[in-house]
Amino acid sequence: MRKTVCLKKGLNLNLEGGVEVESPVSLPLPNRVAVIPDDFPGFTPKLEVAEGDKVVAGNALLRDKNESRIKLVSPVAGTVEAVVRGARRKIERVVVALDDSVPATDALKKYAPFVDGDASTVADVLMDSGLWAMIRRRPYDIVPLASDCPRSIMVTAMDTSPLAPSLERFVENRIADVEAGIKVLSKLTGDNAIYIGVEKGSSMPDFDSAETVEFPRLHPAGNAGVQIANIRPVNKGEVVWTLDVVTLARIGHLALTGIPDWSVNIAVTGGEVKNPRVVTSVAGAEISSVVCDELKADGRNQRIISGDVLTGTPERLDGFLRYPYRQVTVIPEGDDTHEFMGWASISLSKMSVNPSFLGRLFNRKFNPDARLNGGRRAMIMSGEYDKVFPMDILPEYLIKAILSKDIERMEALGIYEVAPEDFALAEYVDPSKLELQKIVRQGLDYLRSEV
Repeated sequence: MRKTVCLKKGLNLNLEGGVEVESPVSLPLPNRVAVIPDDFPGFTPKLEVAEGDKVVAGNALLRDKNESRIKLVSPVAGTVEAVVRGARRKIERVVVALDDSVPATDALKKYAPFVDGDASTVADVLMDSGLWAMIRRRPYDIVPLASDCPRSIMVTAMDTSPLAPSLERFVENRIADVEAGIKVLSKLTGDNAIYIGVEKGSSMPDFDSAETVEFPRLHPAGNAGVQIANIRPVNKGEVVWTLDVVTLARIGHLALTGIPDWSVNIAVTGGEVKNPRVVTSVAGAEISSVVCDELKADGRNQRIISGDVLTGTPERLDGFLRYPYRQVTVIPEGDDTHEFMGWASISLSKMSVNPSFLGRLFNRKFNPDARLNGGRRAMIMSGEYDKVFPMDILPEYLIKAILSKDIERMEALGIYEVAPEDFALAEYVDPSKLELQKIVRQGLDYLRSEV
């Protein structure tokens, strides 16, 4: 019998531009794709290719300096068009231009099926294929270490982020792949403990080697950290892996066939999209190839976000999809907006978590813009974080401990359990307008460097 977790804390943002029909529309392959090392915290990149090199899908573009077996690979066959570097020669992205001259039979790096392989074989193939980097570990929310033996693995099969697509729908025809993924990952966890977090009332079948746990559709219930905290919290010295069910299906497909699958389903959403829909492309595709001609021509400046409005990364139209490659959101930038009374406006279009605002009172959908609407200020201990933070943690005190770099208090207040995304809603409701996700990321990196 499935376990059900009841959560009372959280907040669903009622935004315009959601996808109503989730049948994916296949798009032509983009002209270019990019692999961006910053999407993989804990991965220290070392370049494996040079501009002009020919690669096939699955060839390593970058490997980890600290563990050479962990790689980031090209999702397509083509030519390395550019290695873009930033300050101090930091590798910002590796761009691959698709090349039709590569024969289809030679365009893919293949592996021997390993669904019945031992733990060592499974780990080696996952690291070589690039799928290892698609997993995250707690503590620190980084790419798993090669030496990890996780206590348990948390698979999330739901995404409660604003305007997010249904992950379960993406794998409804890939149950065999999901089952194979569970089988091979169970060889890598010490307790043989795999949990799958699903939405309450889900039609996802139960699996023999995994425990299915139901959660309400109240954001951030879809976050792996929230699911872990309400099933089996992470203690100091323990390691837990997290991944979504789409990545699990990719692992299972590779285990069964030996062929990596880098296709992705992307929800193109937001109030500035004419026809919100789900499209099929490839990991790291150009943003322009995904949004196509779907942006509204309403004369407003637009912000394109790779991801959702809470945790996504702003990108230009000539930018690229960012990990986890499943959503693009387009909202007004807001720098061309001049509203009467500004922040004190009582307009129905004014978005707020406070029900005293008319728009919230009438439960209407909003098309928010990207303005901060105020300046950053000293931290206000208002208790607002607690209202949307469904974990047994004192978020305000944890943030203060991170800012003061007090390692003992950080550990005592539960930093090993959290990831930046767990603070996204708290950042949204924060009256101090602090960049909480950035603060948590810096705190995790600092703790990792010191402990």
